[in-house]
Amino acid sequence: MTNYPQILPTLSVAHYAPLPMRLNPIPSTPFNPDSITQRTFAMPVNAADRDNESPTHHHNMGQLVLALRGGVTCSVPQGLWMVPPQCGVWIPGGMPHSNRVTANASVCFLFVPADVAGLPDHCCTLTITPLVRELIVHLSALSEADIEAPANRQLADVLIEQLRRMPAEHLHLPLSDHPRLREIASALNADPADRSTVAQWGKRVAMSERTLARLVQQEVGMSFGRWRQQLHLILALQRLSAGVSVQRTADDLGYESVSAFITMFKKTLGKTPARYFADKSEGPAAP
Repeated sequence: MTNYPQILPTLSVAHYAPLPMRLNPIPSTPFNPDSITQRTFAMPVNAADRDNESPTHHHNMGQLVLALRGGVTCSVPQGLWMVPPQCGVWIPGGMPHSNRVTANASVCFLFVPADVAGLPDHCCTLTITPLVRELIVHLSALSEADIEAPANRQLADVLIEQLRRMPAEHLHLPLSDHPRLREIASALNADPADRSTVAQWGKRVAMSERTLARLVQQEVGMSFGRWRQQLHLILALQRLSAGVSVQRTADDLGYESVSAFITMFKKTLGKTPARYFADKSEGPAAP
């Protein structure tokens, strides 16, 4: 099996380890959107131009990370959010976060003033329509002076109104600060093919099967099996977004066959990997 760097945060909530695949993080010196303007604005990010790690940071403005090509994983204190092509992750103002992109990624950042109402107060992955995508791309090409032009302010208002209507996707891996669950999560990330039972994991972390199962449900809101499957989904999307084949992804995650992996993927997201990424390439219909 290929050895990948870690996707999961370490036991310290403030620090995030590297993500799987060969990834190019985004800038080493945190960009502070609060110092630019209090208007909605966007900026492009090309993974090929970035070769330093972005530390965990926060700012007052809300942020939408839009993946035009490739994929992005956003780390926040209580979880990971996966952003496949033509989706965006919304990060509310003040939320500590760190973003990583696959090496083939093209990304836009949209920044929204904190006083704009009607947007989520929590992290979520949003499906992005072609209209929203093109509005963000347009704003990302503007100079600082052009941001203030009345016509562009009107477009920004239309964009915000559209964002309020975007549906959310369930591409989130909830995480816990509990040391034993962090230990398990890190071990599963290091070896996602590990199919140990709850009882076997309990022995590793000195807990009974029942106590561990109850702890997982209490801390992350799902069963152990569902939690592990969600981790597999995040890892799979990360790999597939980077261009890794379905066969290799299934092998890396320990599935007995490609068909078993495809069944899990389709059961969770409603589509096969090929259909899912084809639809993302075409873009969703406008609401």
